[in-house]
Amino acid sequence: MSMYRQLWLAIIISMLLALGGSLLASILSAHSYLESQLSIKNTDSASLLALSLGQGDPDAVSVELAVSALFDGGHYELIHVVDPNGKTIVERRAAPGRLNAPDWFVSRLPIQATPGQAQISNGWRQFGTVTVISHSRFAYGALWHSVLQTMGALALAGLVGGYLGSLTLRRLTAPLRAVIDQATAITERRFVTIDEPRVPELKQLAVAMNATVGRLKSMFEEEAARLETVRQEANFDPLTGLLNRSHFMARLRQSLDAEDGVGGALLLIRLADLAGINRRHGRAATDDFLKRTGETIAQCAGVAARLNGADFAVMLSGEVNGRVSAEALLKALVETATPFIESETAAWIGVGTYAHGMDIGTVLARIDSALAGAEAEGKNAVHEADAGVENQPRTAEQWSTMIQRALDHQWVRLISFPVIELSGKLSHRECPLRLMFDEQGEWLLAGQFLPIAERLRLTPALDLVAVTLGLHELQSQPDLPGLAINLSASSVSDGAFRKKLLALLAAHRTHAARLWLEVPENGALKHLPVFRELCHALKAVGCRVGLEHFGHQFSQIGLLHEIGLDYLKVDSSFIHGLDSNPGNATFLKGLSGIAHSIGLQVLAEGVATLEELQALHSVGFDGATGPAIRAVE
Repeated sequence: MSMYRQLWLAIIISMLLALGGSLLASILSAHSYLESQLSIKNTDSASLLALSLGQGDPDAVSVELAVSALFDGGHYELIHVVDPNGKTIVERRAAPGRLNAPDWFVSRLPIQATPGQAQISNGWRQFGTVTVISHSRFAYGALWHSVLQTMGALALAGLVGGYLGSLTLRRLTAPLRAVIDQATAITERRFVTIDEPRVPELKQLAVAMNATVGRLKSMFEEEAARLETVRQEANFDPLTGLLNRSHFMARLRQSLDAEDGVGGALLLIRLADLAGINRRHGRAATDDFLKRTGETIAQCAGVAARLNGADFAVMLSGEVNGRVSAEALLKALVETATPFIESETAAWIGVGTYAHGMDIGTVLARIDSALAGAEAEGKNAVHEADAGVENQPRTAEQWSTMIQRALDHQWVRLISFPVIELSGKLSHRECPLRLMFDEQGEWLLAGQFLPIAERLRLTPALDLVAVTLGLHELQSQPDLPGLAINLSASSVSDGAFRKKLLALLAAHRTHAARLWLEVPENGALKHLPVFRELCHALKAVGCRVGLEHFGHQFSQIGLLHEIGLDYLKVDSSFIHGLDSNPGNATFLKGLSGIAHSIGLQVLAEGVATLEELQALHSVGFDGATGPAIRAVE
């Protein structure tokens, strides 16, 4: 039984005992009073009758007349007069009648008054003895009405007392419930504070809980800040603040290898006269020039890096025109370099496209050749490499029609990749969506259609289809421990999608317990309020919720403690070459420590080699997925 019910039960029992005791005391008191009053009346009536009869010369006729006159008043049950020898002179007895109270009440509370007796005498002559018993129906009526009135008053007092007790309990249980909710939130890896209640005992508890949460937050934020510094040192160029070569190459490799890689354009930039600037202006001026150059390149809508002294790179998404961006960047670089250079040549840029499945060496060689061609011109220039894949541009209307047609004809399916625990046990299977545009067509990777679907706002429909297929897969494979479906950021921000998703999961609650739903890190943080709300709703139906491609916005990890996540999938760019990258190893070890402290599993994406898989043990990861995992399987 809950404490709230126990308190209510205690209040009710206490009130019943108090009110019942008051009622019983009132009834007994009234009963005793009425009995004494009837006894006094009997005595007074008998004395008065005897006195009136003794004033004259009493005889049988006059006694009978006096008794009849008194009895006919209707207030007596018995008047009996006997002579000194005990012979009845006159007796008047009331016929049995209905009392002014229920029979059960009369039987349980009988009023037994003492009969009144008096001697009738004339001078020294004894005439007889009179006995008077007053009728008790009026006493029963008065007692019964007194009981009803007392019960009404006590019931009203009980209602008032119950209302006041309810207010008191609410005042006590509201802060107690807040403390319970706070403790529950901590178990769900959400650290929230509550207002301090006015009740002293509960206030002490709330203060202690808030202090605990505050310390956890402080420790969490301090460790996160330290690890963010480690991440910056391991993956960023200390002078320009851009990505360093190793991390940029890992990002590029991820975009080429990942199932949801979208492809795009790659720019290789070479500064024309860095050595001359250093010789003429000195190291401090050269560093200033490189910082300004880094700021200029960072303004591109992509992932920028410094590859070495004079070489930079920018990776643009598939929706950006590489040639146009390269020409705009070259113009900005010329303006930045003008105060530092003597000639008109500031930089050269090679630009080319890349797509999922390409070899990274081939991509770099092709665009590096374009850069060499630009450099050979001897002036500021942009050279574009030949396309490495056959492009089939389609209008947005064509894409929309084809995607909708694929959905209508159910030309969609899930493919499956294993995600294992580091012990070798299967954790779950990750299942991205693929579709085709006609029955004889090829299956398109998620990275080929999701970007345009995002722009056309078709991802909610695609994600609902993916979740539906996933639930059917779980239903057909009861031994499958779990199945992961990726949700796009635009779907998470769509209220209609969230409503349909929760209705679908509620209808398949049994299988939803084995469903893992994950959202990209950048999308979750971009739509944090609605993502938090969705997480809580998904946890209510039993789903596991996580973030994929995690790590690039690690500085905002403090925002995640209130969401109630179950796991993190760390981006493959941090995993690549982990066995030979002590900086990333330190960062990932700290990341896993923070995640484990709030109850999150940490999984690695894109594990490509057995060496990387072995290195995950030393940094405390729980599981992994990627090409090396498929090889082990």
